[in-house]
Amino acid sequence: MPADRLARATRPPVRIAHLGLGNFFRAHQAWYTAAAPDAGRWGIAAFTGRSRPLATSLTEQGGLYTLIVRGPDRDDLQVVGSIAEACPGDDFASWRAVLTRRELSLVTLTVTEAAYRRARGGGLDDQDPEVRADISAFRTGSPMTTVPARLAAGLNARRLAYGGPIAVVCCDNLPGNGVATARVTMDFAAAAEPALLPWIRDNVSFVTTMVDRITPRTTPEDVAAVAAAGPVDEVPVVTEPFTEWLLEGDFPRGRPAWEEAGARVVTDVTAHEHRKLLLLNGGHSLLAYAGSAIGLTTIADAVADPRCRAWLDEWWDEAVRHVPLPAAELADYRAALLERFANPRIRHTLAQIAADGSQKIPIRVLPVLRGERAAGRPATGATRALAAWITHLRGVGAPVNDQGAQPYADRAASPREVLTLLAPDLAGDTSLVDALTRLAA
Repeated sequence: MPADRLARATRPPVRIAHLGLGNFFRAHQAWYTAAAPDAGRWGIAAFTGRSRPLATSLTEQGGLYTLIVRGPDRDDLQVVGSIAEACPGDDFASWRAVLTRRELSLVTLTVTEAAYRRARGGGLDDQDPEVRADISAFRTGSPMTTVPARLAAGLNARRLAYGGPIAVVCCDNLPGNGVATARVTMDFAAAAEPALLPWIRDNVSFVTTMVDRITPRTTPEDVAAVAAAGPVDEVPVVTEPFTEWLLEGDFPRGRPAWEEAGARVVTDVTAHEHRKLLLLNGGHSLLAYAGSAIGLTTIADAVADPRCRAWLDEWWDEAVRHVPLPAAELADYRAALLERFANPRIRHTLAQIAADGSQKIPIRVLPVLRGERAAGRPATGATRALAAWITHLRGVGAPVNDQGAQPYADRAASPREVLTLLAPDLAGDTSLVDALTRLAA
């Protein structure tokens, strides 16, 4: 190992297993764990989705990496040391082995909305070919690839080897993400190993969270900037100064003192979850599709464009009606979002945000669309966001990167057909269909 590369002699003991070793996890949950005063007791064994390069690089650096906190005027470089083990996602044997360790207290997940393999009603999509293959693989003891299968398999290994309680903490942008994770996990267990179900009910706590920190992709220039400032780091992460984490649920084996690093443990995350999903994530989706359609590249570019800024305000004016928080708090949040979005040194690309729209639009846009139409209002902002996504499916703007897009892309020439598939309850709303058709023209 080169002498000028990040390295360390000791690592914290593993008490957390994480699935989804990527940039957001390293900017958020791993950072909170490292910043907690008891960080020395809470090492993380982190597994990638499926790839090996990131795990290999982190292993060569002893699990250390640089977090580049990028403000409007300067960078703050922080070395984060909470990852004790970095493992490739296809190392299925190690995943199961980590889950059987007696000292393990938590499983955390950051895997994107699409990875939960949910059907329209929120349960596991048991018609998904990869899910069906994993059900068969579970029964034969073969490696599995989907998140519900990997989680169920790890919990089953724990049940058979040790049986001690554990908390599962979802850190993805899903409404009621703890409940959503529990449902797909238990649906998978019901199909693959019914004996696992009562053990999960008695021993596993599914924690619901709200997470927030804008984290763009790392560029070669970011890697070079870190190397110029100190030891070489092949896998730094760029993020913004703002961060927020709310957690709701039980931790039967304890947890790091995340609240000492700024997290909040609350009795109900719902209102703040809606605030973030609709205002931040919904605003991101609108700008990703509408902004890229007119040739813009980043979120900062989009909020600087008068047309996009007007569309964003139009969307926010509708969305705030469906967030049960005080008006003053929502106004402050909107102002803070504008400042965050406008940071020109955070290169958050519209193409990155546009990915997996078939999973994001139903939870970021449809609640406002339904609420506005039910109240007899035109829902122009929500309709514009949906229309922009339809034009995206037609090949306008950011490239389509979405495994679930094809059924909608096949119908994209007809907004009515897209709406019939996406939200059948709204397909008979003639005024809405007319407005959608006009905006998508």
